[in-house]
Amino acid sequence: MDKLTVAIAGCHRMITRKLGSHNFAAALHSVEEVDVVAVFDFDSTTRDEFIDCWKDVWPRVRAHDDYQKMMATVNPDILLLATRQTMHADQIEVAVQSGVKGILCDKPLVTSLSEMDRVLLACQDIPLLFALDRRWFDRYRLIRRLITKGLVGDISSIISYGLSNLINHGCHWYDSLLALAGDVEPVWVSGLVEDLSGEPDDSRRLIDPSGRAQIGLNNGVVLYITVDGKHQGDGLPMSFEVVGSKGRLFVLDDAKQTFHWTIDETSQIKQIETPRDINPWPAGPAMVSDLVSSIHSGKRTACDIDQARRATEIGFAIHQSSLSSGKRINLTDLDRSIQIESFPWGNEPN
Repeated sequence: MDKLTVAIAGCHRMITRKLGSHNFAAALHSVEEVDVVAVFDFDSTTRDEFIDCWKDVWPRVRAHDDYQKMMATVNPDILLLATRQTMHADQIEVAVQSGVKGILCDKPLVTSLSEMDRVLLACQDIPLLFALDRRWFDRYRLIRRLITKGLVGDISSIISYGLSNLINHGCHWYDSLLALAGDVEPVWVSGLVEDLSGEPDDSRRLIDPSGRAQIGLNNGVVLYITVDGKHQGDGLPMSFEVVGSKGRLFVLDDAKQTFHWTIDETSQIKQIETPRDINPWPAGPAMVSDLVSSIHSGKRTACDIDQARRATEIGFAIHQSSLSSGKRINLTDLDRSIQIESFPWGNEPN
């Protein structure tokens, strides 16, 4: 079987062979079924560094300074999109028009829900892998299986800790909450954006603040989000407390430590052994393999348009609710025009 050709857009975090978060080139290198043939970046030095780093792996890769021309001339099977989210909607539409068979898109997805609508429409007939990597971490997969098998009984609520901001990283929290809850559809959100009135004018936190929220699911379960982000200071890393009819599950330090509590056992609380990472970023190659499999099978990826929609809507819904002092917002009544650009990414045009 011929390898699937890949074009990369935005490569400034891919100029090393070291596998790690956001280094999708290293993830692609781990999967035999793909071949990188083109790379786009606005910065010429970054493009040169990418070519120099990977020339023995992908000797026919060509660097481009014009995204649209690259897509029109290369016609790749896969687009790996790692540009700033301000460009995603336009670039995804161009990619689909050029005939790509699948897209892997880094987070956050977009800067408004109107942009999200365009992305979802464009990708309705091809797999969109939205790179919320906890969908592929073995430790999270094990925890989700245990919950599904009834470890804590019927879930009544899940509390999340460590939210650093509502858009850029918040999508990881929302998606992980929903995955732990069984991917039940959210129907309403009530939330407040963190009060940053005391922050200096040049504070990075003002670009994408954190917040607290409740998320109501269509089965009556309520998910809770708290403010305690390590990206803002000395707070906790991503953690969760799953509350059920038969006990509780404490998922701590990004699921590196997990404890099960139940009133029925003598010890009451015990640690659950979860898989250790076999490399610095096992989710990277797993994501690429998932997309390749979805292209060949015609199925959706583990984090596709439905998951991308939910994880994106919630962040913007919290902002909308906060504008009305925490009023409950039905997710069918969201303001598509609210725009949060979030943080610069490092590969914007000059």
